[in-house]
Amino acid sequence: KEVIIMDWFYVVLVLNMIFAITLIFLERRDPTATWAWILILTLLPGVGFILYLFFGLRFRKRKRYRKKQEKDFYLQKHFEQQFPLMIKDIKNPLHKSMMYMGFISQPAAYVGGNDVELYTDGNAKFAALFDSIEKAKNHIHVNYYIIQADKVGLALLELLVKKALQGVKVKFLYDSMGCRKLPRHFFRPLIKAGGKVSKFSSIVVDINYRDHRKIVVIDGKEAFVGGFNVGKEYVGEVKKFGYWRDTHLKIKGENVDSLQYRFLVDWSFATEEEVPFDSYYFPDKEHVGDAKIQIVCSGPDSKEEEIKMFFLKMIYGAQKSIYIQTPYFIPDQSMFEALKIAAASGVDVKVIIPDRPDHLFVHEANYSYVGSLLESGAKCYFYKGGFLHSKTIVVDGQIASVGTTNMDVRSFKLNFEVNAFIYNEQTTQKLESIFMEDLKKCEEITSEKYAQRSIWMKFKEAISRLISPIL
Repeated sequence: KEVIIMDWFYVVLVLNMIFAITLIFLERRDPTATWAWILILTLLPGVGFILYLFFGLRFRKRKRYRKKQEKDFYLQKHFEQQFPLMIKDIKNPLHKSMMYMGFISQPAAYVGGNDVELYTDGNAKFAALFDSIEKAKNHIHVNYYIIQADKVGLALLELLVKKALQGVKVKFLYDSMGCRKLPRHFFRPLIKAGGKVSKFSSIVVDINYRDHRKIVVIDGKEAFVGGFNVGKEYVGEVKKFGYWRDTHLKIKGENVDSLQYRFLVDWSFATEEEVPFDSYYFPDKEHVGDAKIQIVCSGPDSKEEEIKMFFLKMIYGAQKSIYIQTPYFIPDQSMFEALKIAAASGVDVKVIIPDRPDHLFVHEANYSYVGSLLESGAKCYFYKGGFLHSKTIVVDGQIASVGTTNMDVRSFKLNFEVNAFIYNEQTTQKLESIFMEDLKKCEEITSEKYAQRSIWMKFKEAISRLISPIL
């Protein structure tokens, strides 16, 4: 028995070496993530390479998403025709350069004529969403990372069933990892009513590449996008979290087309259905507002980390202020250095994070990074009014981003995300005012307080920061 155990021990060591070599020479990933995986492979022999198979290996990703990349590129080629017309009237240099970057990287349309409504409360968001769904005449497209089988999820399902029975075409796309606890029969009433339901991808095949987007498009005329998922915690009815503070948008106008395209492309990938891209899904729009918006998406199928690139462009273009809200503040080196440079240059950098964890290691990793950011002159805060899930950036009161992307490596590299970049003074200044109101419910993390943390907290921070590139 001892001989057999020793043989298996050597087999595990050899496998660890193979995976380490693969990681270093073939995967060509970020060095910080490489060292984090090597640490896990070394400290957890056997278990480490199983974790790497599910969460770290990227060869499968490249092959699986190659066709999706080709389809995305083909379906978005129509945006190129708009480029000469759109660039002509843009006066703001930062707006113009960001719009140009969006075209080069995706392309992502920069479109005016939009009306934007902001929601920071779950009850208000779901009331607006349900009202819009109730009024749907032709089709309803829904994409959520998480939907719970509770009173909120069941209320949404019941309403979609009702609309499907009325003849409205309903499509529902969900993430298998985010909805792993959802009962298998949950969507059966919607399917029986004539609706279509699909998971984005298999939890076994793509457990590490998650569809984190939250998009609802109604009749091709209005759309919702932002941070709220579907469940009673998002309306503040789960004691663990308390009040749920998030940010969501309802958009009416030309840029609904961008979110409609994103949904249809993802639906086509998930179901392998050929979706007709015609006027049924893209009806003519009335000019309903003055907000210019650029919808930017990124994910494992992206050529670059497009949303992160937009964040960096905003940060480096800031002259006065950068206000960030995020539940996960685990930036990569480029983002962290950009924020430190901005703060050290006299830009008013403020970051709000939750004061409580919702995932293992995340709270300590958050605390570690904001603690380091204080040295550059930035100000950081714990939100004490409940659980902060809002994902926003506001720069100089002139440009803002609202969407699904956290300020962390997972959102930049691994998740499928979508953000609305808003070039409208009225909306961005409203977001800035909301940020200032949230500060009243915050506790500042001072350098003195950070220095007084316990030895146990320092230890947890060290471990969490070490593995943060793969959280």
